[in-house]
Amino acid sequence: MAIGTALAALVTGCGDSGPGPLPPECSDGPDQVTKALRGAPGEVRVEHTTLLSVCVARATDDAELQQLGYSFTPVADRLREIGTRRAALELGFLVGAVHRGARDSNGIHAELVRRMDRRLAFDEPALQHAADRGVAAGEAHG
Repeated sequence: MAIGTALAALVTGCGDSGPGPLPPECSDGPDQVTKALRGAPGEVRVEHTTLLSVCVARATDDAELQQLGYSFTPVADRLREIGTRRAALELGFLVGAVHRGARDSNGIHAELVRRMDRRLAFDEPALQHAADRGVAAGEAHG
């Protein structure tokens, strides 16, 4: 019986307790996200440590999602306003990383995904192509 109790405690202790806490660098503001996106479509990490998608996946409550919104949304708005191919690529990467981070969630990230997706439509084909390339890269390794 003691062995059974020990095994039950071990199994309970090894259970999946979620994705872990939101890394502090994820809520350091838009400037850190902007700096990280300079590496797109290649290596993009906030403060050289954390993938954007990890920030999204680990934001599991309203307060953390609001922090991400304050960091990600102004960056997306600025990139959209710039209107260059480079900015469209970075915007696409950011949106793709949000998709990647939200992929396995229970829907808690739906509003963040919706807000980011709204910024992606470009009338100019070259900008849309750059944004699409960015989305693919962000979904692959953002």
